[in-house]
Amino acid sequence: MARHIAAIPKVVVALLLVAAIVNLLIGVFLRYVMIEVTDWLDVDPIRFTWVEEVGEMMLAWLTLIGAAIGVRERSHFTLHVLTHKFSAKTQLLIERGHHVLIAVIGGIAAWYGVKLCMLNRTLATPGLEINLAVLYASVVVGGVLLVVYAISMIVAPPPVDPDVVH
Repeated sequence: MARHIAAIPKVVVALLLVAAIVNLLIGVFLRYVMIEVTDWLDVDPIRFTWVEEVGEMMLAWLTLIGAAIGVRERSHFTLHVLTHKFSAKTQLLIERGHHVLIAVIGGIAAWYGVKLCMLNRTLATPGLEINLAVLYASVVVGGVLLVVYAISMIVAPPPVDPDVVH
């Protein structure tokens, strides 16, 4: 059960990526095909301002959840200019300190994300009239996931393989 719950962010990111690609293709089709067709038929043009709004929302959610997944998967870029020369115990302490910093930053992001949601809860996007709190909730979710994944890396760090550079 826990494995299935842990997979939810990855599934959400995968679905958002597919939806973002479809949204982009729809935008290109509406802009470069349908404008020509409506001009040729001499009818009112199709409004496609919603494509940009949907794309912005998906990009925010995709980026912030994806960044948290990167912490869990240890897939973010790191430099080991000096740390590889330290003992394994010192490297572990540095790694834990690194994840404490990530958890603090995630907590700050979540805190200010809540403030942004509250501040913008009465505002809506111009095209689709979606509440802006939906957009800023991505900061809250991403921040909370950063905190959870960073703490999990502090409590139970994966084994260090000296041949693998993270």
